[in-house]
Amino acid sequence: MKILLVEDSERLQRSLSAGLKRHGFSVDQAFDGEQALRFVKQNQYDTIILDLVLPKVHGLNVLSTLRSDGNNSQVLILSANDQTEDRIRGLDLGADDYMVKPFSFDELVSRLRALNRRLSGIKNPVLEVAGVKIDTVARLVRFDEAVINLTPHEFKLLEYLVRRRGRVFSHDQLIDQLYDAASYVTRNAVEAHISSLRKRLKASGAPGLVKTRRGFGYLVE
Repeated sequence: MKILLVEDSERLQRSLSAGLKRHGFSVDQAFDGEQALRFVKQNQYDTIILDLVLPKVHGLNVLSTLRSDGNNSQVLILSANDQTEDRIRGLDLGADDYMVKPFSFDELVSRLRALNRRLSGIKNPVLEVAGVKIDTVARLVRFDEAVINLTPHEFKLLEYLVRRRGRVFSHDQLIDQLYDAASYVTRNAVEAHISSLRKRLKASGAPGLVKTRRGFGYLVE
């Protein structure tokens, strides 16, 4: 899942961004409402974590602009505003979820995963293709009950393609969706990760899930 974290507290930004990346999310960071709106015009995000009390543009105005512009990214409001009317207004404007600060980081991660399952239309946190099981919570891949050890990049690639079975993604699309804007990733790096992923699957006896459509990109059928 590619996330835009919109939060004006640098301390909270640092801790949340680091924690989310450890859980396999790609995270871009915006520190005010104006910057957030620029980011969403330049990038596609699965989910936007949105504070409400932001410099320059209030979070609810950011949300309203997103929806009026036809942006369908999922929005999880993360705010200290805990009044019922605040929650109602946020949800009525098009937010998909609302959490109140202070909050449990583990609960935040669980809610993000639930939003991701809703986005893909797959409710089971364990994905399965041709006997390969991908546990998106434990972040483990198994074939015939044996664990296949993947790097974080390999896991993200496999999960992303399996959730979108049948769709072809180019190098540039994979870079855009799986890496944050601050990362410098080349097409060669994507090819190297896919090659390594294929080798690890093959070494375990698993079928070759990731196919190449020459001139177009990669997919899991």
